[in-house]
Amino acid sequence: MTIERVPYAPSKQDRLIDPGTARATIAATNDAPDGTQQDNWAERHRHLTVVQQHCSYWDKDGDGVIWPSDSWLGVRAWGWNLFLSALAVVIIHGALSYPTAPAIILPDPFFRIWIKHVHKCKHGSDSMSYDTEGRFQPQNFENLFTKYDSDNKGGLDLYDLARALKGQRFAFDFFGWGAALFEWLAVYLLLWPDDGIMRKEDVRRVFDGSIFQEKADEYARKMKRQGKTKMAIAYSQSAY
Repeated sequence: MTIERVPYAPSKQDRLIDPGTARATIAATNDAPDGTQQDNWAERHRHLTVVQQHCSYWDKDGDGVIWPSDSWLGVRAWGWNLFLSALAVVIIHGALSYPTAPAIILPDPFFRIWIKHVHKCKHGSDSMSYDTEGRFQPQNFENLFTKYDSDNKGGLDLYDLARALKGQRFAFDFFGWGAALFEWLAVYLLLWPDDGIMRKEDVRRVFDGSIFQEKADEYARKMKRQGKTKMAIAYSQSAY
């Protein structure tokens, strides 16, 4: 098994320094050692941990709170249909609201998510790319691709993803299994690669959230070309 799943082994020629050290504010990899530089993303979001950056797309007013309506508008802006959007909102807010709520005992009746506490939603059986404080762990992210990217094609297809989901499972971690499956299917639906391969750089940008607005803008432009009026067009105006 250790021969079949070889971890990432850094070399002196690699651009990424000390991959075993978690990064608080940048999703650093060997291909992007300084995180996302497009649109000055890393600099503009240095006040947020990487997992908080991942959630910031849905916090358009910047108040640190994500309402179910925010999540609904955010995924609809990607072109997801009514059923898929409703399912995503129910799963996301049903699972993440209580761990992030300021109150210790009582759950939030509006199922809001507080970005400040989103690190508490860390679960098992995932890629381990986030640590329990919401930092990004480059070594574990690189491991995901060196272990499961068959044929070294620079990304993961559905077969690779199935192997990764199985390989990363913890024993009896039923919540973690389900959460990981939902998250990765959502990533695949968002990226929807023409050749079926989720590119490593695109996946990295999912982790820091920098690709979310880009996908909303792409869908808005597509709808505009087709002469259709969609909420995605209105939502494509970035609040960052």
